[in-house]
Amino acid sequence: MPRPPYRIPTVTAVVVALAAMFGTGLYAVLAPAAAFAGGWFPVGVVLAGLLALGVVTSTAHLATARPAGPELVRGDLPAPAVRLGATARLVSRTAAAAAAAGVFGAYVLPSQPSPVAVVAVLAVVVVNAVGLRISPGVSRGLVVGTLIVLALVAGVGLRADAPEGAGPSSAMPAAAVAVPDGVAGVGGSAEEPLTGTLQAAIEPGPLGVLTAAAFLFFAFTGLSRVAELGGSLRDPMRAIRRAPAIAVLITTLVLLLLSAATVHGLGLERLAGSPAPLASLMDTGGSPALGVLVRIAAAAACAAALLAALSRASAGAARLARDGELPAFLGRGGARGTPWTAELVLGGVTLALTLLAGPVTAIAIAVGAALVHHALLHVAVLRLPGRSASAAFVAGAGGTGCLVLAGAIPVWPLLATALALTAGWVICTLVARAAADDDDAERAGRSDPEEQAA
Repeated sequence: MPRPPYRIPTVTAVVVALAAMFGTGLYAVLAPAAAFAGGWFPVGVVLAGLLALGVVTSTAHLATARPAGPELVRGDLPAPAVRLGATARLVSRTAAAAAAAGVFGAYVLPSQPSPVAVVAVLAVVVVNAVGLRISPGVSRGLVVGTLIVLALVAGVGLRADAPEGAGPSSAMPAAAVAVPDGVAGVGGSAEEPLTGTLQAAIEPGPLGVLTAAAFLFFAFTGLSRVAELGGSLRDPMRAIRRAPAIAVLITTLVLLLLSAATVHGLGLERLAGSPAPLASLMDTGGSPALGVLVRIAAAAACAAALLAALSRASAGAARLARDGELPAFLGRGGARGTPWTAELVLGGVTLALTLLAGPVTAIAIAVGAALVHHALLHVAVLRLPGRSASAAFVAGAGGTGCLVLAGAIPVWPLLATALALTAGWVICTLVARAAADDDDAERAGRSDPEEQAA
């Protein structure tokens, strides 16, 4: 008798969601959050967590209401809006890959992060092209290892002697908060004035908290990972609704704990100016051995995030190519079915973004595009027939929150996000219209009486 197919239980689904979230964000977003909100940035953690809960709730409603799963499809929204959502997801994943590469370099070799980031991207492109993926066992190991390392980091930070004048005063002037590497310069360095600036640190207050929340939202990437498993789940309805929400709550608690530890151990100024805040905390706390451990854990988490983001971006681009929304060559696959052409093209885009923009800029672009996609997802829930009043409330509040946080992103990455989304949408529209014209011409040719007679 054949063995029945394995179905993922809800507990394992929680681990899958945590593995998607325990990546680049936990090791990188605290610094820009502190730079933009000062001592108020833990409030941004709560706001980002609430927004993430709204996203997973609407994703669950959408995934369980029709067979298409969590993806936006025709019928959910008008065709131009669905196309924008697909473009936003592609831009977000590509920028997230660049951010992961940049943070990987910052932790592995702080003195020369760019060459290390380039090597990481090239290695991941090769790995993805041959079809290697992270197994569930490796995901569980990453989650357990990350929790252990972050617990050690929190313990060291909370027990360390606070730097002089490092209290989280809400009256701290904006000029006293250092802008982290990648925030001051779009090219990733405060010493590169030719590329302009993102935005100076904002006087602690509501606007700064919103900007911090936008950056902190990056720690919740992978919100739809469980819903994408669909039929592989033992109890899809329960797992899709509960597992991502539990993972969001755990990630929020971890972020709050790390916020307290880094503010106490580093102080706001040093935290805001550090490209690798958790490693800096270990160095300040006089724990060099733990500092090495943190760098190893960060490298593993960022490498896994880079692998996942680039593979999912390539799969999305190939799917759009097969649907006639992107050039057909992007849909070509190798012997193992991997979209190697899309891997190479998006790997090149990731390399360019890694070299031209710092990791913080890449994070801002990834968040901006993701928030646009999530806003459209909330709108799709509002259009569902027979939706409950609670689902409509969450979708309405969540969509508004996504747009507000997107608008709070610093001006240069916001403009870059808008430009990328516009360019991608125009390309998809032109390719789709060309494909439609070819189909019309083919049908017209088949209806020609002379051709039918022949």
